[in-house]
Amino acid sequence: MTISIGVVGAGQFARSFIPLFQAHPGVHDVRLTEAVPERLERESARHAITTTYKSFEDMLVSDVDAVAIFTQRWTHGPLVIQALKAGKHVYSCVPMAVSEEEIAAIIEAVHRTGLTYMMGETSYYNPAAVYCRKRHAEGAFGDIFYAEGDYVHDMDLGFYDAYRFSGGDRWKETASFPPMYYPTHALGGVLAVTGSHATSVSCLGVSDTRGDGVFNRAVSRWDNDFSNATALFRTADGGIVRTNEMRRVGYPSRLRESRFRFFGTEGSFEQLATTTLWQNREKAEDIEELIRTAPAAGLDEAALADIDPALRDAFGSGFAPVHDISRLPDEFAGQPNGHQGSHQFLTDDFVSACLTGKTPPVNAWTAARYTLPGLVAHRSALAGGAQLDVHDFGDAPV
Repeated sequence: MTISIGVVGAGQFARSFIPLFQAHPGVHDVRLTEAVPERLERESARHAITTTYKSFEDMLVSDVDAVAIFTQRWTHGPLVIQALKAGKHVYSCVPMAVSEEEIAAIIEAVHRTGLTYMMGETSYYNPAAVYCRKRHAEGAFGDIFYAEGDYVHDMDLGFYDAYRFSGGDRWKETASFPPMYYPTHALGGVLAVTGSHATSVSCLGVSDTRGDGVFNRAVSRWDNDFSNATALFRTADGGIVRTNEMRRVGYPSRLRESRFRFFGTEGSFEQLATTTLWQNREKAEDIEELIRTAPAAGLDEAALADIDPALRDAFGSGFAPVHDISRLPDEFAGQPNGHQGSHQFLTDDFVSACLTGKTPPVNAWTAARYTLPGLVAHRSALAGGAQLDVHDFGDAPV
């Protein structure tokens, strides 16, 4: 049994996944739709895709089995709901949605239809999360009582060009996307280790001072002027999680966009841009070589040509020694990978879930736990750091 997949959006991120869907033994056909006709023609030719659609709606009325959504970050919720209602399995880039109502509607649709939904959260497969998840399962941390997850990505390191690429002449309206609306690369990596979820949050935002029209409330689609934000969460296991979402920061994000710290009663883990330590009461051990990814093979240089050089490393990061590549299809050998070695795992987990009916790791309920706390955190920041409760939709049904 195999499935067909319709890729929605032929932008910079989708190009990294189309070859993986095409190579996967569980996929017999990859199709494409894109709102910009010239881009649809160019990318379908580049990837030898023979079936294309002029619109998302045309794709949904076809016999395609699943859709993979690679559109702008604030559009995901409505598109996912529409696809599930049309009877399609769904892979969606992050974030899951930008409102609690959209999140609730996605969960309801997945529960009602029994279809597969997976959010493509890269941090679940981040080498730090993979390593710490294993150490936590072994009991090496003892009880994790405090953790940190940072997504530290300066606007000057590629984001200006990325927003111009996707936003057109009015790109500044959406480049002000609230930092805490994009919490999954920080919070997701923490919760992927602890298995807990946020119950409350207090957050503070920092108003931008660059004065270039980005993060300008008069221009922003979201009336947002926060370029940096810090949130402190209480979690259901009694622990504490702090996350940073930073868009104005003197930090080499091309080296390590997401970084993590975990403190337990028996052991701890800490990361900086080029350093990773495992520690207990007796010693501190440098484990950077286990965590560092090697450059990926199979990169299409032409596909990277219009991507800012500061972002290209993210699209070309291969595996780290802690990754179990033996579980991946043989057909992926020599194929591209990226974002800390996550792309091939993301692709395989989604296709496998569609074929077997098993719940994927970052399913709708887990995706809600990675996404909704950030939306509430932004509300807290607007209220001067007020502590707010975070609703939980529960665990995925067995």
